[in-house]
This record gives sequence, C-alpha cells and structure tokens, in this order.
Amino acid sequence: MEIIGLSGYVLSSVIYFIFILLLLAARNSTLSGRIILISSGITLLSSLMAAWQIHFTASLKYVLLLENVKYVFWYLLIVSTHLGVFTFHHFIRHKKIQNYLLIWCGFSVLCWLLSFNFSDGGNYIFILFLVLSLGSIVAIEQLYRNADAKVKWALWPMTIALGTTAVFDFVIFAQASMVNQLDFTFWYARGYLITIAMPMLLISTRRMKNWSVDVFVSREVVFYNSMLLISGLYLLLLAVAGYAINFFGGQWGSVISIAFLALGGTVLMALLITERLRREVKVFITKHFYANKYDYRIEWLNSIEQLEVRDGNDCYQTATDIICTSINATKGALVTKAYDGHYKCMYRTHDDYDANYSIILSSVEKFYKINTWIIDIREYTYVEDSYPCLNLNIEMCRENQIDLIVPIISGGKLYGMFVLCLGNTKSYLNWEDRDLLFAITKQLSNYLSLNEAKIRLAESKQFEAFHRMSAFLVHDLKNIQAQLALINNNAKRHRNNPEFIDDVFETVESATLRLDKVLTQLRNKQAAETGESYTDIIQLIAKVVEQRNVNKPRVEVEISGKLSLEVEEEFQSILNHLIQNAQEATANDGWVKVTISQDEFALRIGILDNGIGMSDEFIKSRLFKPFDTTKGNAGMGIGAYEAKQYIESQGGSLQVTSIEQEGSIFQIILPCQK
Repeated sequence: MEIIGLSGYVLSSVIYFIFILLLLAARNSTLSGRIILISSGITLLSSLMAAWQIHFTASLKYVLLLENVKYVFWYLLIVSTHLGVFTFHHFIRHKKIQNYLLIWCGFSVLCWLLSFNFSDGGNYIFILFLVLSLGSIVAIEQLYRNADAKVKWALWPMTIALGTTAVFDFVIFAQASMVNQLDFTFWYARGYLITIAMPMLLISTRRMKNWSVDVFVSREVVFYNSMLLISGLYLLLLAVAGYAINFFGGQWGSVISIAFLALGGTVLMALLITERLRREVKVFITKHFYANKYDYRIEWLNSIEQLEVRDGNDCYQTATDIICTSINATKGALVTKAYDGHYKCMYRTHDDYDANYSIILSSVEKFYKINTWIIDIREYTYVEDSYPCLNLNIEMCRENQIDLIVPIISGGKLYGMFVLCLGNTKSYLNWEDRDLLFAITKQLSNYLSLNEAKIRLAESKQFEAFHRMSAFLVHDLKNIQAQLALINNNAKRHRNNPEFIDDVFETVESATLRLDKVLTQLRNKQAAETGESYTDIIQLIAKVVEQRNVNKPRVEVEISGKLSLEVEEEFQSILNHLIQNAQEATANDGWVKVTISQDEFALRIGILDNGIGMSDEFIKSRLFKPFDTTKGNAGMGIGAYEAKQYIESQGGSLQVTSIEQEGSIFQIILPCQK
C-alpha cells in the first residue's frame, strides 16, 4: 500500500509542476491568477511532502500543515470570486476577507497549538480539517449555484475538482475524528484524486477570463448550505462522541465506535431524507431571511394606492377588490355579521357568486372564537386535522365555489369574512400567502371601520340638522297656534265688529300660508305613536290602502292564503310611505299593486308599480341614504331610510328590484313571531 500511495503523490507532484509551468507561461497577472498559482505551488509542496512522509515514515503533521495552508488559499480564490474582488489593494482592505482570514487563521493556530501540547492532539487536527473541508463544500456550492449560466460553463470543472477533493477529505477526517485515527488506505488514494483534479482546474483557468461572477444569494442556496452545515455539525457531534467512546471504552472502544458510526450515519441520512425536516428548515430560512414570493413593502403600497384611487362611496367593493387582487382570486364576497346573528353579503364581485352564508358560516364563527386562522377549504378537505374543532359542510362549500374564508377582525371581535374562490389553483396556502392576507385584512379592517364611522358621523350630523330644522318648524307652529288662539279668545266679544272680521281673515290667510309651507315639508309624515300596540295585518293594510286611494293611481290589493300575523302600528306609516312613493312614481293612468302572502316562516308584502323605475346605481347609493331626496322641497329624504331601518330592526329585509321606465318592486319580508 505504501508503494501505491507514494506513486500517487509523486504523480500529483509532477502534474502540478506542469500546471505551474503552464500558469507561468500564460502570464496571468490578475489577483485570481496569482492565487491559483500560489495554491498550485502549495499543492505541489504538499504532494512532495506526502511522498517524502510515506517513503521515510515521517510525521504526518508537516504534510497536514501544508494542506491547511492550501485550503486557506483555495478558499480565498472562491471568496474573492464570489465577492468580485480583482485587485490586491481591494483584496487586503475588504472587510469580509479580513474577517475570514482572522477567523480561519485563528482557528487553525488554536488547533495546531492544541495538537502540539497534548498527547492525543491529533484529534484537534482532524476536527480542523473537517471544518475546513465542510466550509469549502459550502462555499463552492454557493458560488456555482448562483452564478450566471455562462459563468457556470466555466466554473463547473473547478467545482468538480475542488468539490470532490473537499468531499473526500470530509469523509476521511470525519471518520478519523470519530475513531481518533486516520485511515491510511484513504490517505494513499487521496494522491490520485488530487492528480485527477488538476485537468479540471486547467479547463476552468482557460475558460475564465477575468473571474468575474455576478452572484445572487437565493433562499434555495441558503437552504442547501444550511443542510450541509447541519450535516457537518452533526458529524462533529459524532466525532466528539466517538472520541469519548474510545477514551472510556477500553477494549470495547473499537467495536462500539464502529457500531456508533453506523448508527450515526443512519440517523444522518434519515435527517437529510426526511421531508418534514427539510421543509421546516426551508420555511425557517425563508421566513427569517428572505421574502422572495412577496415584497410586503410593494404589496402594502399597492393596497394603499388602490384605497386612494377607488371611489369611496362603496368601501365594501373596494375592500373586496383589493383582497381578490392580492391573492388572484377569481371571485369574492364580503360578508358581515348582522346584529341578529345572521350574515349579510355587503358586496360580491359577480352576481352569480351568492350563497346561503348564514348556513355555511355559522360553524366558522364558532371556530373563530378559538382561532382566527384563514381557512383553506381544500386543505381542510384533504389534510386530516388541519383545522381542529372546525366542522364544515364541504359539499356545500364546493357547490358555492368557496375556497378560502378570511376573517376580518375589528376591535378584537369578528367583524365579518372575505369569502373567496381561487378557480383552478390547486396548491394550498403557504405561510407567505397567509401572512400577506393577514396584513392586508388588518389594513382593510381599519379602512372599513373608518368608513363606517364616517358614514355614521355624517348621518348623525344630518339628524342634528334635522332636529335644528324641527325646532324652527315647532317655533312656526307655536306662532300660528298663538294667532289662532288669540282669534278664538276675542271672538265672543268682537264677532260683530267688521274690523275684527277683516283682521281674522288676514290672520287666517297668514296662518294658512305658513302652515302650507310646513305641510309641504312634512307632507304625509305620520306621527310615531305606536308604543307597544299591535294590530291585525289585514286591518292595517285596508286602512293604509283607503288613505292612499284618495290619490291616483288607485291601489289594488291581492291577498294569497290566510293571514294571521299582528304587527306594530308603526308599520302603518312605513307601508303608507312606500305606497305613496309608488303612486308618485307612476302616472295617473298607471297601476300600483300590493301583494300579500304568508307561510310558516315569514310574511311577504310586495309593492309593485309600472312607474318610471330606478337605476341600479340609484338603488345602491341613494335610495336608502338619509336626507337624499329627488322631490325637492316636497320631501325630506328619510322615508325610505326609516322603512329599511324599521324592517331590519324586526329581523326582516327590504329588497328592491327596478327597471327604468318599466317599474319597481319593493319586497318586504317579516319573520313570523314564534
């Protein structure tokens, strides 16, 4: 074996001597060329020293000392190429290179001092070379993986040469550190491996002109390098354990070391192959060092820009559009929680994207009392126990095209949910998608809260203005009442006085004009004197129709089935106003109908006309907006608003369908009292 080892290192010396002559002939004066020349010279000296050590059976430490210096220079070549350092002045002043030299030279000196001062100091040398080879593997892999495609063509021969040598040394010294003894069979074969590596180095030196490599450190590189570092640290731990076994094991030490080595290798392979470990390491690296899938600064600015440019009249549409855009959802809806425990769809991107949200989301609300997670329906379907304590009707979600349910939390409470359809996307949400959705949802939650607060404040100011106006009206009515009371008080004494009669007519005329002005503003407003009194629905409708038939067009009533519901008398003014609106929107020769039906769940009242109708935009933005009227001074714009508020306060709903120039349908649905 000594002859084989001697031949290998002698051959390596000859090959590297030729390589040095070729480098000198090329006259490469760049920093990288000089480092390659120095590294090759040290490799030549190391091979000669290794051959001398085998022939004369000398100490191996001097060979390893040269190998240590060789590793430092080859690593300097990789680092300088990585950092784009091409001049000696830049090289000696570069902070990262200075730090590298300080750390590795200091660590090397420490290990050599320990090896010369302790009887078992050889193990420190083995650990030193284990770390050096591992560092070289990481640096070479990082350089090659992130180089440009054209540069990779020039780098791959050098990557194979230096990488193969480093991996081989890693195996040799990992084994040596475990059993505290170098396996000379591997050591003798090492000379041939170094010889084979030289032609690869020659090819790279010919291909690389200026050794410039534009490197971008991706998260994939950090992931693979981290796995290599984990492997190295694990092997270092095995080395320490192997040393302890040999020290305390006595005659059993060798046997236990071999068994421990086999067990450690098995565990290491299991760790490297286990997908869960690889995935967790990758997520940790990506989460804490990179965010390549989303640039949160850009996403945040985009959402702010959309909030600025969108029409502020419909904040629900704006919020839904932003959340759909951020996750590339094909359809979406914003559903809020109503005060009666039901869910109300405030906006949906497509008319066909409608569902019975109260049934689907009732179980989700219970889940959100424990967790505020984003629910991926696909993950819930196929990954067992992915959402503990959640019970969803999967078939109903599929039928209604619901893929994601994103909670909207406002003030620590569930405000509502975004319901999204992702189309043909098959992959589950990852942690980056969830973080992005949580961030945008928090922003939209504040946006919705501010807009609703602004709307409530505007309404409050409008009601305040209404109350001020009412005070003026009351003042006018008091003046009129005082004038009429004065006439009544003086009538007995002056009824035969012609002058008094003239004054009475003038006063009545003035009062009439003032009353006409007041009545013009309060026309057909009914007094709210309901209290807790109830009345039969048939009698109430008959009374309202009789009042409204004073005007044209006349109102027709169609009753289907038996009615047995009692309603509050306040409902009379609500119904009166809606029928009045229908009459005013219809020509005298047109028609107005009231349809009434009742089942075991609800009372349904329809108010139909063939009048001028309304546009969808008017229904959406103006119909139920308080103090917004199309009647000029004849109306105050709170009738439809009051009707909607009252009906919803009873747990019902007011639905409007209208076509311009064809007519309108107001559908009132009131739940039956149980």
